[in-house]
This record gives sequence, C-alpha cells and structure tokens, in this order.
Amino acid sequence: MRAAHTVEQVRAAEAALLATLPEGTLMRRAAAGLAGTCVRLLDRVYGARVVLLVGSGDNGGDALYAGGMLARRGARVDALLLAPDRAHAAGLAWARAAGVRALDAVDPDRPGLAGLLGRADLVLDGIVGIGGRGALRPTAAALLARVSGAMVVAVDVPSGVDADTGEVAGAAVRADVTVTFGTHKPGLLIDPGAAHAGVVHLVDIGLGPHLPEPNPTVLQLDDVARLLPTPSGESDKYSRGVLGVAAGSPRYPGAAVLVVGAAVRGGVGAVRCTGPAAVLGPVLAAHPEALATQAPPAEAGRVQAWVVGPGLDTDPDAEARFASVLGAEVPVLVDADGLTLLARSAPGTRPAPALLTPHAGEAVRLFAAAGVEVTRERIEAARLEHARRLAALYRCVVLLKGSTTVIAAPDGRARVNPTGTPRLATAGSGDVLSGLAGALLAAGLDALDAGSVAAWLHGLAARTLPGPVTAPDLVRALPGVWADVTGT
Repeated sequence: MRAAHTVEQVRAAEAALLATLPEGTLMRRAAAGLAGTCVRLLDRVYGARVVLLVGSGDNGGDALYAGGMLARRGARVDALLLAPDRAHAAGLAWARAAGVRALDAVDPDRPGLAGLLGRADLVLDGIVGIGGRGALRPTAAALLARVSGAMVVAVDVPSGVDADTGEVAGAAVRADVTVTFGTHKPGLLIDPGAAHAGVVHLVDIGLGPHLPEPNPTVLQLDDVARLLPTPSGESDKYSRGVLGVAAGSPRYPGAAVLVVGAAVRGGVGAVRCTGPAAVLGPVLAAHPEALATQAPPAEAGRVQAWVVGPGLDTDPDAEARFASVLGAEVPVLVDADGLTLLARSAPGTRPAPALLTPHAGEAVRLFAAAGVEVTRERIEAARLEHARRLAALYRCVVLLKGSTTVIAAPDGRARVNPTGTPRLATAGSGDVLSGLAGALLAAGLDALDAGSVAAWLHGLAARTLPGPVTAPDLVRALPGVWADVTGT
C-alpha cells in the first residue's frame, strides 16, 4: 500500500531523524536521490545543460546540492537565485565549489536568463518547499514561462501545488517528474496537484520509523488481490453473498441492466433485482441468472447489501422504493437518483447508508441538504477535504468520483484511487461502478474496502480496453481484470 503523510507529519519525522544525524546529512541524502534521478533522466550527463530554479527554503538547498553533484559529473549547471540574500548558504557554497554558476534572478528580464532556460536540457524546480501555499510569485512564473523543451523535475512537490491537498491556486510548476522525499504527500496523488506532478519518484531518506500511520493511502495490486473475496470448497450462492438491486425505471431500464451486469461479475453468489416489469424484462434478457421480483425491496428476500439509485427516477414510486431500501438492516450503496432523494432530507433523519458515490455536482446537493454551501469548483479543487467532510456529515463512507476518485470514511481515513482514467467519462460508467462496489459489500468487504477495490478494478478495466470505452465494455472486461489481479 502506498503511503502519504501531511506536511506537519513529515516535519515532525524530519525533526526526530535530524536529532540522530550529523548536520547536513539528511539534505545530502535527499540531494543524492534527486541527482540520481536526474542522471537517469538525462541522455548524457557530461555536457548536459541544467538550470536550477532556487528559492529561499530547504528545497532550494536540495536543488543546489543536487546541482553540485551533477556539475561534478560534467554537467553545465546554472543556479538562478530568486532570493539571493536568503538562499541556502551551505548548499550555495557547496554548489559553487563544485562548479555551479549562481546568478541573481530577482529580475526575470535580466539579460541571458531567457537563453539559459530556453537551451536547458533539464530544469530543477527548487522554488518553494512542501510548506508553500498559494500561487507562484510573478518572478518565478515569468522564469518558468521561458522554459522551452527542457525536462522539468520538481523537488519534493511542484512549486505552487499545496502538498497537503493538491490545490493549485494559480500559477504553478508543471513537472515531468517529481522527486519526493521520505513519503508521498497527499497533494501529489490528488488532482489538480497530481496533474502537475507528472511521474512521482519516491526517495527513501530514512523517515519511516518516525512517521505515523499513513492517511490517505493508495491501494496497490497486492492489496487488491488480498481483499477480493475468494469462494471456498464449502461456499454456496448464499454464503458468497446476495446483493439486492433497486435500480432502473421505465424511463431508464438500462441502468439496472448495467448494475446487475457488474454485480454478477463482482464476487457475489446471487443478485436480486426489484422493480417494475419494464425494468425486470431487460434485466432478465441480459442476465437470466438474476433473481427478479416486482415486490417492494423490503419483501424481496434475503440480501447482504443493497444498491439503490441508478436510473431510479425521483417520482413517488422511486421514493417508496428508496425508503424501503434505506430502512434495511444491511449495508446500502446510494448512487445517482438515490443521492437526489437522500438530499431531500437532512442527514440524521434516516438510517445511515454504508456508501455514497457522488460526483462533485451531486456532492453539492448533499452538502446543501446538510446546510453547507459549497461550489462544484471548490469541491474539485480540494477533493480530499470535501470527501472527508461529506463522510462525517452523513456518517458513512463517501466515494467522490472525478479525475481523482477519493474514498473517505467518517473517521477521517481516506484512500486515493490510482487507476482512474478519462476513458471512464462515458454514460453508464457510474452504474457499473455501483454494481461492482455493491457486490463487494454483499460479499463481506467493509464500505471503505469495497469502494476502494471497486474503483481500482473499474479504472483498470477501462485502461485495458481498446478504442472508445462503453459501459457494457466495462462489464465484459471485469472477469479478465479480476483474473489478472488474482492470477486465477
């Protein structure tokens, strides 16, 4: 599992480690890892043109030490000092001794600077460290605008990206590679910051023993394989879990077809689908193994979890089906029209669902129902914060969909999905995700695991498909993805 820690946690771990090391050791460790990554990125080091953008913090010191190491290997290295009077003194002295040329860059229009940046093979961003907040200042932004064709490598976090949240308030570095130290920072994993980070390379500098439990985390293949339900020799369709589905309507019968299709491929033994004949007909035609009934959800029979909402509509019949599901004493996943119906009553007036799966627009309505005014743009700028807030308000796990999908629990634990892709932006994709996550709930995973694993598989399925992706394509791809993960 990939770990991430906040700036405050990193600072505390660094202080604890620094107390055990000779002065300067930690920075040199980081710089050595940074320089090593740059060596691997350059076609050749000898004669390469490297420019350091150096601010006043420790990130500037890291860049100076790394630049000195590259200079000793034959690179031509120029350090542009954005705050010459506050540059890291020891790092600057060491870099100069190694052959780095240091230039005052307070004036971005100083003759020669544009040429250096335009001819560079690699630019190191050491402008602002992990404690930086807000957009780049005009001088830094002007210098970055003169970079042309060079590979940009960010030191620890791209300058202008909030290391804790991934927020980008204005001008910010867009790195090809970010070399981060000790642990991942949340802002490197979550858009819009993740989009500025490029490929993230982690350098171990020894912080591990001094770091607390990570939060957020990112599932990796081994984690997903461990969490997927596996039938035993004693299993039957009921012991493997039965998922109830209250989805679809005469206007939107296809939503139920997609939810059931994903659910029957999601590790459960059976799927019960409730609804009118106009829904059940298409479902049974596509999935004859489904257990179909027109009875209200409360009378449908034994289930271990429910999915409610996709294509449900919001008329009185839909409201009755929704209320019947939400009164069940099993985990409930609420999506799409179910979220609209949930927003009609404030949190706390109904039993808490297990898992909500809104996109940002639906999250706005859920917040409004709880008396919190927030815009879609604000949610998309600070996804982790708003997923956690919504989870706490509704006392359930929230899977906030978007360019980065974040899954958050009411106690503050969170996961970031690494497999998302814009190819999932297609009609019915969310219905497939709901069916898969609901199946994992019914198979016994808790809501945080079910949402995280479903999002991981959902994204991977889209990535494996050729050409434009449709929702039925995703359903058909799930068994192959499951087999690739488990090796069976």
